[in-house]
Amino acid sequence: MGYQETLRELAGAHAISTSYTGFGGNTIDVSDDTLIKTLRALGVDLGTEEFPSEETLNEALNIRHDSEFRRPLPRCIVTTDATTHAFNVHVHDGAPAELTITFEDGNVTEVTNQLENWTPARTIDDITWGEATFELPAGLPQGWHTITLVSDGVTDSCTLIVTPARLSTTDTYINSPVAGVMAQMYSVRSEKSWGIGDFNDLGFLGETIAKEGAGDFLLINPMHAAEPFPPIEDSPYLPTTRRFTNPIYIRVEDIPEMELLDENTRSDIDDIAAEFAANNRDSENIERNPIYEAKLQVLREIFLAGRDETREQQFRDFIHQEGDGLAEFASWCAQRDLNEQTGHGNHAAVPEVEELTEFYMWLQWICDSQLAAAQARCIEAGMKIGIMADLAVGVHPGGADAENLAAVLAPDASVGAPPDSYNQHGQDWSQPPWHPEKLAEVGYKPWRDMLRTVLRHSGGIRVDHVLGLFRLFWIPRMQHPSTGTYVNYDFHALVGILALEAERAGAVVIGEDLGTFEPWVQDVLAGYGIMGTNILWFESSPHHGGARRKEEYRTAALASVTTHDLPPTAGYLEGEHIALRERLGLLITDAEQDIAEDLAWQAQVLNRVLEQGGFDGEDFEMDTFEGRARNERGDTDVLVAATHRFIAHTPAALSCTALVDMVGDRKVQNQPGTTKDLYPNWCVPLSDAEGNVVLIEDLASNPLFKKIAAAGKRP
Repeated sequence: MGYQETLRELAGAHAISTSYTGFGGNTIDVSDDTLIKTLRALGVDLGTEEFPSEETLNEALNIRHDSEFRRPLPRCIVTTDATTHAFNVHVHDGAPAELTITFEDGNVTEVTNQLENWTPARTIDDITWGEATFELPAGLPQGWHTITLVSDGVTDSCTLIVTPARLSTTDTYINSPVAGVMAQMYSVRSEKSWGIGDFNDLGFLGETIAKEGAGDFLLINPMHAAEPFPPIEDSPYLPTTRRFTNPIYIRVEDIPEMELLDENTRSDIDDIAAEFAANNRDSENIERNPIYEAKLQVLREIFLAGRDETREQQFRDFIHQEGDGLAEFASWCAQRDLNEQTGHGNHAAVPEVEELTEFYMWLQWICDSQLAAAQARCIEAGMKIGIMADLAVGVHPGGADAENLAAVLAPDASVGAPPDSYNQHGQDWSQPPWHPEKLAEVGYKPWRDMLRTVLRHSGGIRVDHVLGLFRLFWIPRMQHPSTGTYVNYDFHALVGILALEAERAGAVVIGEDLGTFEPWVQDVLAGYGIMGTNILWFESSPHHGGARRKEEYRTAALASVTTHDLPPTAGYLEGEHIALRERLGLLITDAEQDIAEDLAWQAQVLNRVLEQGGFDGEDFEMDTFEGRARNERGDTDVLVAATHRFIAHTPAALSCTALVDMVGDRKVQNQPGTTKDLYPNWCVPLSDAEGNVVLIEDLASNPLFKKIAAAGKRP
C-alpha cells in the first residue's frame, strides 16, 4: 500500500471518516493533515514528526490490530432485551473460556451458547491468542450488569448493558398526541424575578400554560451549570458541566433557611431583590454577571445560617446519592473560587476549601429541590409530561467536565459542523468530544450518570444534535471548521443507554435530528423510540414536491414551526434570518438572491398551510401567496396562527409552540456562528412586537397568547 492508503486504513481502524458528503451532495475528501491530527487526538502514537513516515503508519496499524486481537473481552457490551447478541473473546489458543453474567440485582448466570468461529490464531509477543464467539440470549433483564471471563492465565470483566428494544413512552403519545410550549427560561421573567427567569418562574410558567390549555409540556433551554462565579458564559449550550445545574436559576426567597437569617440580613436581601426586580420590565439585554454575583453573596449567607436536623439529613442524602460526580464538581468549583479570592489578595477572609466544596454541593441540592418543585407544579396543574429538559452537545473546554472527565474526552479536538447553508463558514463549538473507546472502557458510566441527573425532575429530554450519538464532526483544535472530519461512535450503545435511562425515568426523548445525515439514522432512532424533530420551514414533500403536506409529517416526532436558532415566526416571515446574517457579515452568497429564494419558499409553505386548512376560522380571503411581497400577505399574527394550526394538525406525537410566537416577539435568541461582540446571543428578554417586555403575569390576559394557544391545540 502507498502512504495515503495506509493512512486511510489506519484512520478507518479508529472509526475516522476519510471522506464525507458535504452540503449540496458534494463528496469532501479529508486531508492527510486532518487525519493525522485526528488520530493523534485519539491518542494514536505517530511519533514526533508533523507528517509521520509510512513505516510509522504501518507500525501503528499493526499495533492497532494486535491490541484488538489480544483484548480478552470487548470494552463494553450493549444489547437489547429483545435480541440475541454475539461477541468475541480472546484467550490463549486452546484454553477454555468460562463466562458469567452478574446482574445488577446480584444474581449470576453462565453464558454457554458458543458459536462457530474459524478465525486463525495469532502469535503476539510470543503468546498465541485464539478467538471464540459467544452469544447472549434475548430476554435478558434491562439494566447495568457485569460479564466476567475466566481462562488459563486470563481474567477479565466488562460492563454489560441491556437496553429496551424500544422506549415505551413514545407509543403513548403516538396514540394520544399532545402539544407543548418551548421557552428560553432565562428570558422569561415574573414580577419577583431577579432580572432573569428562575426555577419559581419555571413552575409559574408551566402552571400558566396548563391553565390556558396551551400544552402538556414545557420544553426549556439547557439549565446546565456555567462557571462557578462571574464572569459566566451566556450560552446554555456551552456549560462547564452537563450533569449539574446553574445556580443562577435559584429563587432565593424559596429557600427555607431564609427564615433563619436575622431581620437586618433579610431586610438587606429584600432590598437587593427589589433592585433587580425593577429590571424585569427593562427591555435591555440580560446581564447575568451582576445578577449571579448578588445571588452568590446572598446564597452564601443562607448557607452559613445552617439547617435543621431534617433538612441537614436531606442534604447529606443528596450528597450520597450523587456520589463522586458531585464531590468532584464541587471541588473543582471550590478550587477555582479559592484561586480567585487569593489571587485578589483576599487571604484573610478566604474559607477553607472543604467549606467551599460543601457550599457548591449545597447549591446543587437547592437547585435539585427547586427544579423538583417546578416539575411538581407543572404536573399538579394538569400537564402530562411537564418539564422537558434540553441536553447540550458538549461542554466548555475549560470547564469542570473537561477536567473531571478528561480520561474519556479528546481535548485536542473540537466539536463543530462543516460549512452548510445554515452557516456557510462552518461552526466550531469549541467543545471537547467524547473519546469513543475510552468512554466504552468505563462502561459509558459518565453518559449514564449525566442522563440520570438531567432526567430526575423532567418528563422528557430533548437531545441537541442527536446525530452526535452516531458521529461527531471533529475539528483539530484552533483550526478552521472546514478542516474537520467525522468520527464515528457506537450508536447502539449511546442511543440504547439513552432509551434505557429514559425508560427508567418514564420520560419521552426527542432527538434534534437536523443537518446532514444518512437516511438510516432516522430509522435507527425511530426503532429505539427516540422521536425526531420536524421544523415547518425545513420540510419538503418527498412525494408531491414543494412544502411537506401535513399527513407526511412523522408520527414519532416533535413538530414545530420554528426553533431557538431561528427568529420568532413573525421575524422569520419578515426575513430577519437573512437580514441579520447580512448585517453581521455571515453571508457569502448574494443577499438579494437569498431573499428572493426565501420569499418563494415561504410562499410554497404558506400555500400548503392555506391548502390544508391552516387558515380555517380566520378572516382571510387570499387564494395564493405566490408572487406576493412580504407586506402583501396579510396580518402577520394571522399568518403565525395559521402555521401553528397547521403543525397542530399533523400526525406528530408532539407539537410545540414557541412562547416568543405567542407574544409577537421578533428578535432571535441566538445567531449561530456569532459571539457576543457581534450579537447578544442568549441575553434577549421576552418581548412583544413593539419591543415591550412581557412577564409571565401578562400572559393570561394577552390576546395573542390566547390566539396562538388556541391555534396550537391538538384536534
